[in-house]
Amino acid sequence: MTREEVISRLYDRFIRPTEQKRESYIGVEIEMPIVNLNNKAVDFTVVHQLTSEFLKAFDFTPTGFDEEGHVYSAVNRTFGDVFSYDCSYNNMEFSFGREKNLHDIHERFKLYYRFVQDFFKPYNYTLTGMGINPNRKLNHNIPIENGRYKMLFNHLASFSKYFYIPMFFHRYPQFGMFSSASQVQLDVDYDDLPEVIDTFNKLEPIKALLFSNSVLLGENEDLLCCRDMLWENSTHGINPHNVGMYDSDIHSVDDIINYLATTSIYCVERGGKYLNFPPVNIIEYFTRGKIKGEYTENGTPVKVEFQPQPDDIAYLRTFKFEDLTYRGTIEYRSACCQPISDVMTVAAFHLGLQGKVKDLRKLIENDTTLYNSGYNANELRRQLVRKELPSTVDRDALYALVRKILDLCSRGLSERGQGEEAYLEPLYQRTENRTNPAKEMLCRLQNGESMENVIKSYAEV
Repeated sequence: MTREEVISRLYDRFIRPTEQKRESYIGVEIEMPIVNLNNKAVDFTVVHQLTSEFLKAFDFTPTGFDEEGHVYSAVNRTFGDVFSYDCSYNNMEFSFGREKNLHDIHERFKLYYRFVQDFFKPYNYTLTGMGINPNRKLNHNIPIENGRYKMLFNHLASFSKYFYIPMFFHRYPQFGMFSSASQVQLDVDYDDLPEVIDTFNKLEPIKALLFSNSVLLGENEDLLCCRDMLWENSTHGINPHNVGMYDSDIHSVDDIINYLATTSIYCVERGGKYLNFPPVNIIEYFTRGKIKGEYTENGTPVKVEFQPQPDDIAYLRTFKFEDLTYRGTIEYRSACCQPISDVMTVAAFHLGLQGKVKDLRKLIENDTTLYNSGYNANELRRQLVRKELPSTVDRDALYALVRKILDLCSRGLSERGQGEEAYLEPLYQRTENRTNPAKEMLCRLQNGESMENVIKSYAEV
């Protein structure tokens, strides 16, 4: 395909869905680590038993089976909710069907969550609200036995092949098996698309202050949100335009399309097998006659050559913090899993502010406490995901700015008339105490509290 044809396909997949006038809905995805409180690895037979009981209790239909016949994904047809395991059986995910308000999602979350906790209790297992599984060093960090997850692990584990790329690679290709996120998808209209992406991109430093909750305990406890590093310094980040934040301003739909044209593709499917290959720019991909890739068969890599096909555009997957999807939504994906009692804070924060995006933009543009001070938003987030704030930051003024943003968010939610602003209360408390879940955890551990107590308290609904 020519560049123009690829651009046209990118537009059809990512932009055109936003042209359709429709009602606005909310989609919420919550990943949570499974923890064996006996200080042992999670026994997957227990997980599979839980899956069987959960599906029967809530009338979920299996939609994904691993190579040994175990269910790793199921859907409830009534609500569109999906029960699944993300990357491994150490990480459970609830993805909720689209809804008009957060209360309906929260009620179903609590129903599912309590069932799982009741099942796990006799085994001394628990779900908990942490962005990094505290037992990651004990667990069997192996991918779910299916084509997609094995391909993904194969891709991430190939970092040692890229010695010619001048970048730092961490040594955790299995990070998807011990990291958990809280994500929200919100419908966005074509006319608002550039402003929403650009403004929320600039908001990322504030989100680091509020939502950081992923610490590699015993290794790098200065980094409160190692989630950023795990994605950006993996093979996903070979092309930095596939991950993290936007380093350039987004002013128009053309800017979005031009940015998408700089991203890379690294996998496709052929004959029911997922193939991975060194990331290649999406425009260049379609100019090549042959691509060399591989898949895994019985633990052994199998080399293959294949031809790019126009429909391969469907396999272009980016992991931006503000990720434009093919559904006409923006997926906000930079937040760690939160303590379970605060589980709706991430969705409420984005929902309230997306309705006030113009006011939020003015607030950021006029600020001199954090913004407009010599650093771009990406640099600011890298500073604010750390335990200690830079000495150059006026802490009083910074948290006053956070308070203004929360007040704006609260007004946005109040105007919806659903009472959803109540979900912001934990964020006001964090602002008042100048803390976040990661800081709170480290403080409690430093004061002598046991890890088990922290795990249990972060698990309270």
